Amino acid sequence: MKRDNRRGLRRRNKTVFLPQELIIQILLRLPVKSLLRFKCVSKSWLSLITDPHFAKSHFELAAARTHRLVFFDTSSLITRSIDFNASLHDDSASVALNINFLITDTCCNVQILGSCRGFVLLDCCGSLWVWNPSTCAHKQISYSPVDMGVSFYTFLYGFGYDPLTDDYLVVQVSYNPNSDDIVNRVEFFSLRADAWKVIEGVHLSYMNCCDDIRLGLFLNGVIHWLAFRHDVSMEVIVAFDTVERSFSEIPLPVDFECNFNFCDLAVLGESLSLHVSEAEIWVMQEYKVQSSWTKTIDVSIEDIPNQYFSLICSTKSGDIIGTDGSA
Repeated sequence: MKRDNRRGLRRRNKTVFLPQELIIQILLRLPVKSLLRFKCVSKSWLSLITDPHFAKSHFELAAARTHRLVFFDTSSLITRSIDFNASLHDDSASVALNINFLITDTCCNVQILGSCRGFVLLDCCGSLWVWNPSTCAHKQISYSPVDMGVSFYTFLYGFGYDPLTDDYLVVQVSYNPNSDDIVNRVEFFSLRADAWKVIEGVHLSYMNCCDDIRLGLFLNGVIHWLAFRHDVSMEVIVAFDTVERSFSEIPLPVDFECNFNFCDLAVLGESLSLHVSEAEIWVMQEYKVQSSWTKTIDVSIEDIPNQYFSLICSTKSGDIIGTDGSA
């Protein structure tokens, strides 16, 4: 009898080995916080989870499943991440986020300047931060050394990714408002190099019609802004290629007329879109082809609760998510 018990014990303690391919597929579907804990399981898991190719595959798989938005209550620094494609009964659809690193005596306001591949670019009372909401990792970005003592006004901010160098870029475009000629200065901060660099030989003449800062939209490896081209007195979409470090222009729809202050860019599905505050939405069906602009939604101002409607995104079911400008 004792011998049988020992045999049964040996059978119960028998280790089950999973194929490495199956382990990888399981880990790829886990949340980032779980992966951070599992790095201490073994050296092989640590090597796998920290591998750049694994990180890229994990991001692409997560991005296909979820679409999260980050919201700030700037008065109390309360932050939440909401997955609008999740079920209403899914408790993980809305989670609180930790931004304690921003809570200081001097920080009174937080603004989102851009987002890219799960990272968020924040401006906290003049300080720039790159923040990963999934891991709470954050990095403060130093000011551009060119800004010191120079009368340049930054009016375009962008945040994008260079897949060739696996690098994240913070881009800013500025001009000297005291100069008779509007000549732009372009510089970017490389997270990999941890340094600012000025792009030389840029001959641009963009500005804003008002004093606000335009925030870039990252799509198809390009950062996009709405801007006013001073030399020809025309509004255009400015496009900055993060790989080539070069600029191009995308024309607006033919005969498109709008108060520049009430227009902005967004992404609907996988397409670049242009929206007017009165819930007029145009979608570029074929990227960079002017004739492909199509007006998909045109809602009367009487049909929306607030005339300052701003498009955020669309859900997988086709619902439009936006804000009325009061939040």
